[in-house]
Amino acid sequence: MTKHQSALHPDAAVTFVGLGMIGRHMALRVAAHGFRVTGVDPMPAAHEWAQGKGIAATSSLVQAPSPDVVIVMVATPEQMAAVVDDALHVTVAGERWILMSTVGPDAIQKQALRLSRAGAHVIDVPVTGGVARARTGDLTLFAAGSKADLDAVSPVLEAMGKIREVGGEVGAGQSFKLVNQLLCTIHIVAAAEALALADRLKLDPARVLTILQEGSAASWMLSSRGPRMLAGADFEPTSTVGIFVKDSALVEDAARTVGASVPLLQAARDRFNMASDSGLTSRDDSSVIETYPPKPKNPLRQGS
Repeated sequence: MTKHQSALHPDAAVTFVGLGMIGRHMALRVAAHGFRVTGVDPMPAAHEWAQGKGIAATSSLVQAPSPDVVIVMVATPEQMAAVVDDALHVTVAGERWILMSTVGPDAIQKQALRLSRAGAHVIDVPVTGGVARARTGDLTLFAAGSKADLDAVSPVLEAMGKIREVGGEVGAGQSFKLVNQLLCTIHIVAAAEALALADRLKLDPARVLTILQEGSAASWMLSSRGPRMLAGADFEPTSTVGIFVKDSALVEDAARTVGASVPLLQAARDRFNMASDSGLTSRDDSSVIETYPPKPKNPLRQGS
């Protein structure tokens, strides 16, 4: 039995691919639990961040030390395919791969098959919870794959959040995440629309937000995004408009494949597309409220 096939050593080598807004905090949590983490990211700013946190970083997977575990937290199916392309230039036999990107069931199954044919153990573990919960290690992990493979890497997963086993096959985690993203997409736009309506009705949106959070209209997204919607754009994004443009497209594609009707998702997706087309792609997802025109300061002068 090789070191890769046995239970993980407490200081196992972990290569973490994708040091973006969420990934960097996940990598930091894994390192804090004693694992030897090497970050992989093409962006110089990510290397500077890693250096400041005492984490080694490279621009390419093939430049990283031989790992026991590889975690992939990139943004798109194309980026994940590129990571696997790089990995297959060297040996991956016996390595344990944790695919945590939100790329949809088809993409994850395709890349998992390529890796497993080369001898890697692969599980599908997309996450939810955003930057705040990534920082504290309280993400929810939609974990799918064989029980043996999930158990083998559970110490690494537990460093990042709560494991929720959702299926025995790769792809089930992605399906769970798409349902999650359908709700998140709709709830963010619903919060924006409600606060915009409050403004038009000459109510104080901040007071509306405070009171509605106490009643039956409350939602996690209203409480999380509502204050940011009212604060404006002068803060660091925790999740971008572009992420929801991408994820809502994945949800719509999956729904079309299985013949599911998702009219609310489509309406909310239109709002995120409108925000992106307005130049807000890299802004916080709460910026979708800017697609709703504010109350005119002097309605009597409109059109003059």
